[in-house]
Amino acid sequence: MRYAEIDGQRIVFNSRYLEYADVAVTEFWEWTGIAEALPDVWPTTEFNVRRTEIDYLKPFRLGDTIEAFVRIDKLGTTSLTKRFELAHAETGDLHTVITMVSVHVDLETGRPVPLPDVIRTVLEALPTQ
Repeated sequence: MRYAEIDGQRIVFNSRYLEYADVAVTEFWEWTGIAEALPDVWPTTEFNVRRTEIDYLKPFRLGDTIEAFVRIDKLGTTSLTKRFELAHAETGDLHTVITMVSVHVDLETGRPVPLPDVIRTVLEALPTQ
């Protein structure tokens, strides 16, 4: 944790956890290989966050290092539910669980559209645990 991420209670400020999830999902897209397909798949579509739930189990403090784990809990026709587990890198203790529902939308109309086959195929092949 960096000093700028800490609030007056000397713990990581709550909104920062969504920033950590954003970094984790970017790395997840790269790890799965989906990032390579994005320029072809997403010139006119994108995932928009529809709902987020954060369960703060333990606070992170100045100097802590986070290890983030991402998995897909559910694949729908036009949406996916991601689960982020933020753990203390040294102790392995789970500190935060974030559940995020994203909808795949057409950027021009704002309407939901089915997940592209290339993305669905990769995500369906991932381990469920």
